[in-house]
Amino acid sequence: MVDVVSSEAGIPRPDHPLEQSSGAKWFLPAFGVLVLVGIIYVGYALSQDLAIAKTVPWILLGIALLIALGFEFVNGFHDTANAVATVIYTRSLPAEFAVMWSGLFNFLGVLTSSGAVAFGILSLLPVELILQVGSSSGFAMVFALLVAAILWNLGTWFLGLPASSSHTMVGSIIGVGLANQFMAPAGSATSGVDWGQATNVGTTLLVSPIVGFFAAAALLYVMKLLVRNQALYEAPKGNAPPPWWIRALLIFTCTGVSFAHGSNDGQKGMGLIMLILIGVVPTAYALNRTPDINYLDAYKAASASVETALGKYVKPGVTIADANAAKAAVQEAVRSKSWNDQTTLALQTYIHNTTAELQPYATVEKVPTDLVSNARNDIYLIGEALKLIDKKQLLPMQAGDLKAVTDYHKAVDNATKFIPLWVKVAVALALGLGTMVGWKRIVVTVGEKIGKSHLTYGQGAAAELVAMITIGMADRFGLPVSTTHVLSSGVAGTMAANGSGLQWSTVRNLALAWVLTLPCSIALAFVLFVILRHVF
Repeated sequence: MVDVVSSEAGIPRPDHPLEQSSGAKWFLPAFGVLVLVGIIYVGYALSQDLAIAKTVPWILLGIALLIALGFEFVNGFHDTANAVATVIYTRSLPAEFAVMWSGLFNFLGVLTSSGAVAFGILSLLPVELILQVGSSSGFAMVFALLVAAILWNLGTWFLGLPASSSHTMVGSIIGVGLANQFMAPAGSATSGVDWGQATNVGTTLLVSPIVGFFAAAALLYVMKLLVRNQALYEAPKGNAPPPWWIRALLIFTCTGVSFAHGSNDGQKGMGLIMLILIGVVPTAYALNRTPDINYLDAYKAASASVETALGKYVKPGVTIADANAAKAAVQEAVRSKSWNDQTTLALQTYIHNTTAELQPYATVEKVPTDLVSNARNDIYLIGEALKLIDKKQLLPMQAGDLKAVTDYHKAVDNATKFIPLWVKVAVALALGLGTMVGWKRIVVTVGEKIGKSHLTYGQGAAAELVAMITIGMADRFGLPVSTTHVLSSGVAGTMAANGSGLQWSTVRNLALAWVLTLPCSIALAFVLFVILRHVF
């Protein structure tokens, strides 16, 4: 376990950066007011949304939301500590102020996030569990992956190891998928893990630390060539802050990493909360109740276009028995990631029937509550089937027809992939508050335990700048990355480039946490899912 009092970087205790007090005593009360206003808003918005629900299982909903927000709270003090380590140890900001500053920009990052990462992570889950999220298996899925992720994050935090919350969540999702397949009756059409999507996400998570190490090392070399100020590459002396321009750069990059972390990591909690809401109160959250009164008409138009496009590829003599057979054929195609002549007609028929059910209603508000949940599942399943055309290219199409498919995808996303503002505010509050709690363990590891010497101004700037750009780019492309691994590997890279030397015991522990996170979180989620399937 890391001792947060002792120092291994040769820093005298009175001059230790963690002992610096902040003069901005107004910041914490101001953030407290922001939290209070946010809680009031979340409560009000949630009550307004639930007003249309027939019944609300308040206890189940409350427990599920608390666990989901608990994951983001732990994520805050576990991951965000990496963002503030460099500004604290270069004395660019006092420790307390740096943590509060980071918490604020995590908050803002969540509020402005797109949602792409949230639904990218959820696409790893078996499709039938998403469609049945309101069933016993759906609740077991949500609780298993959340509890597994929280347990692993708390364990690695207690040991002071900067493990990745992103790795942990992906591992938990894979564990649930494997358990779902393991528990399925013999011969049943049950999917496990979407290994194609898992490979894409896993590759990003595995490659990003390597990018962080070499990019930060290279940037430090470039800085040494262009900025020949030796003081930037030596340990800070006393409590004096760095030169104003390097201090501004360090604060800017800390702010950027905090904002990018909120924007990227905060979305994982959003996606899970939306799963919970759709499962517990589907009448309120299964379909997007957007103020745009034309969006349902846009969906119907896109649906008609893709139905016409598919009709061009239906081969003569192919038949489908009825609507149930059409849906079953589409489900099988999505499960097996395969396509045949019957699939084309089945999908066209399924789209026609789904649109016909919604045709009498001008807006989502007018759709009967009993129809909402089924309509969402139908629309979602159609969207997954069409991915086999435009992503997997299992049905070759002409460019114009393929455009009808992509237009339909946009309409599906508008209908089913949405995040209410109050969900963003709730996650932002949990992540921001978590940032201000328990941060010292990880900060000490990053600031003192990776290299053999004190973190220099140049090293801090290089590591933070690389982390900010890497996480920002990943968020732009909807890919989850580990703030923890990108930044800690960046610090290690700058230590190697500066000739400072590495504390191999810490590097070994970091590598061990990196290697063990996926298998341990997979195992935890697998076991929890099996147990919870017998509870719900």
